[in-house]
Amino acid sequence: MSPTFSPENEPRRLAEDAATVAEQMQDLGTVFSLHMQKFAQEHGERTRKAWLDMQPLFGGFSDAAKQGRILDDAKEYIRDASERTVLTLDVLRERGNADVAHQAAGTPPVLIYDYEIVMDAHDFERPANYMLLKIKPAAGAEVFDWKRPYMIIDPRAGHGAGIGGFKADSQVGVALHNGHPVYFVAFRPMPEPGQTMADVMRAEAEFVAEIRRRHPDAPKPIIVGNCQGGWATLVLAAANPDISGPLVINGAPVATWSGRRGENPMRYNGGLLGGIVPALLAADLGGGVFDGVNLVSNFEQLNPSRNFFGKYYDLFVDPTKGRERFLEFEKWWGGYHFMNEAEIRWIVEQIFIGNKLSRGEARIEHGRNLDLKAIRSPIIVFASYGDNITPPQQALNWIVDTYADEHEIKIRGQRIIYMIHDSVGHLGIFVSSSIAKKEHTEVTSTMKTIEALSPGLYEMHIDKQIGDGVDAEFQVSFTERKLTDLERIDDNRDEERDFAAVARLSELGAELYDLTLRPLIQASVTEKSAEILRKTNSSRVQRQMFSDQNPLMKPVAELAQKTAQQRKKADPANPFLALEKFWAASVEQSMDMIRDMRDAAYEATFFGIYGSPMMKRIGEPQAFQRVHRTAKELRFLPEVQAILLGVERGGFEEAVIRMLILLAESRHEVRRDRLERSSHVLSSNEPFASLGPERRAALIREQAVIVEFEHDRAIDTLPLLLKTREEREKAIKVTEFIAGSVEEMEPHTIQSLQRFHAALGLSGLALPKATPDPLTEATAKRALA
Repeated sequence: MSPTFSPENEPRRLAEDAATVAEQMQDLGTVFSLHMQKFAQEHGERTRKAWLDMQPLFGGFSDAAKQGRILDDAKEYIRDASERTVLTLDVLRERGNADVAHQAAGTPPVLIYDYEIVMDAHDFERPANYMLLKIKPAAGAEVFDWKRPYMIIDPRAGHGAGIGGFKADSQVGVALHNGHPVYFVAFRPMPEPGQTMADVMRAEAEFVAEIRRRHPDAPKPIIVGNCQGGWATLVLAAANPDISGPLVINGAPVATWSGRRGENPMRYNGGLLGGIVPALLAADLGGGVFDGVNLVSNFEQLNPSRNFFGKYYDLFVDPTKGRERFLEFEKWWGGYHFMNEAEIRWIVEQIFIGNKLSRGEARIEHGRNLDLKAIRSPIIVFASYGDNITPPQQALNWIVDTYADEHEIKIRGQRIIYMIHDSVGHLGIFVSSSIAKKEHTEVTSTMKTIEALSPGLYEMHIDKQIGDGVDAEFQVSFTERKLTDLERIDDNRDEERDFAAVARLSELGAELYDLTLRPLIQASVTEKSAEILRKTNSSRVQRQMFSDQNPLMKPVAELAQKTAQQRKKADPANPFLALEKFWAASVEQSMDMIRDMRDAAYEATFFGIYGSPMMKRIGEPQAFQRVHRTAKELRFLPEVQAILLGVERGGFEEAVIRMLILLAESRHEVRRDRLERSSHVLSSNEPFASLGPERRAALIREQAVIVEFEHDRAIDTLPLLLKTREEREKAIKVTEFIAGSVEEMEPHTIQSLQRFHAALGLSGLALPKATPDPLTEATAKRALA
């Protein structure tokens, strides 16, 4: 659109407006169509199932009536339901009491592991409410100081810390099981006065430095970030490029404008709820502190049938069996935490409404910009199609926004690996036992080899399972991808332009609020009024009303104890139990239908407002994409030119690494067994072991750049790096050992090896089967000497 008005431009502007309106109508039609298809498919299937369930339901009542036991079944059901009601109320009472006790204790992490406080950022020069905990392994478990340590950052998005280790099958449990030292980043409920996101980032950087001091002989720490902790991990690594250990980013919303139409309604909140102003108002009413319960309420509204009915009905079905699981999760879910106004403002402006981190415009503080290209660490991103809070597009599109193409990722020496689960939900990414046993276990086992990967973009596949139970192993492979592969995960990113108007109006609304209402509200709020507002929040009240603080609940404990002693379950064949389940399913479906209609109206309203020509013009200053360098410009970067000048320089180490990168380029897919052999050679055998991780990473990047821009010369100049026949034969044997058996090689891999032989003046492939490691014997002899 043209921002300038003149009579000459008017016809063009009218044509542009007409095209915008047509596009808006098309978007609205697409939205309605997608929602109607989803509605008809999902609820049509559920309605069909309900009709099918009615036949055995009526049959059960018919049989009971014929046998003359309908009244007995009714009495039995009433007794059983009454007992379950009492036991369910008692579990809710326990939850309320646990909440009261948890808050009285300062809402500590819900970890099931013992721990010690290693560092407390309260004592830092710029204090924060963060702590570094060292997890103590269970009795009999071994942890080795020389193994790569883990630092896990849990989300501070309304809840407390500990979800990454609140049961044995968890991120903490997997790392401990593999003998890694584990550190956990926890936080207190209340932020320190004046605390900012920059203070949090500095505290986390100090934590990483302390872990490195404690484990000088171990590789650099792995940092695991869950949800909000994921983008916080990216911010940490971007602001501190010396942090170069692997990053694992689980379900983290980074490209927050992204998503599929008809699927991800949460991204419209900023546009339909008034931008950042509601968050600022909530912080001011809270005396400068934003209550995390507001964020939790947003999450609950995404799936009201589950959060307000389903989980309670599941408990009611068998309160004794479901008690422990219900209480352990609810302890975390109800442990509400707080943020300073400056923190929530930064998060909303820089990420959720402004989308600045993904587009390279974010700054952690004045004069300190954040560029995700500055990250030197390998990055593993875990997302899921079943995640309605952080869909894969939000977890992955920042890669598309940050880099010109996959070649730039290689040129900058970066390794980005992504994995997308088919169905697990947002919380399941962090807490699901099945995910811990498979995905997190395989990611953990892969960490020792990931740095041997050639730079680039890869998709990680966990394919065939071998064995069962705790001994189960999976075949893992890495397929090289292009940015266009990531783009195909999204349906269309054109609608993201509409969010630009939201971002600009949010900025203007914040300015207007700062100049008008804010002074009046801040002057009228007292510490007491803020405390009353927190205590009377409906989410807190509905939990505490079932605790012993409510006099009406005190008799429940005694009644529940008597009920448990004389408990007698109803016959599973009782038709009234089937009727109850049928009723519960109909309630959930009704709530889901209301939710789906709400989401359709929500999305249509957003596009109806922000897809208009006026909003397009308002958002035009914010509707930009990051400017990327062209391939030609990347070639002439000073550091790239310096590397290319060394194409003819180097020795045995450079030659082997170059050939391995050339092989990886020809395969396009790397199995973990090959990667493990590569990692073993490059980290354990001489002359590579003496290089150290920093120099080894630098060599891999240099050779990757040479292969990227001078592919043919990279092969033709191998003889200049390997001057003697002995060196050439040894280098080829090392390369063939890592490549594996000839029978398993792809044709392109064989052709590349044959070309290496020809360039080095050697005969064809050495052996038809896998060769032994030619450097092991030499390394052993050197060690004995």
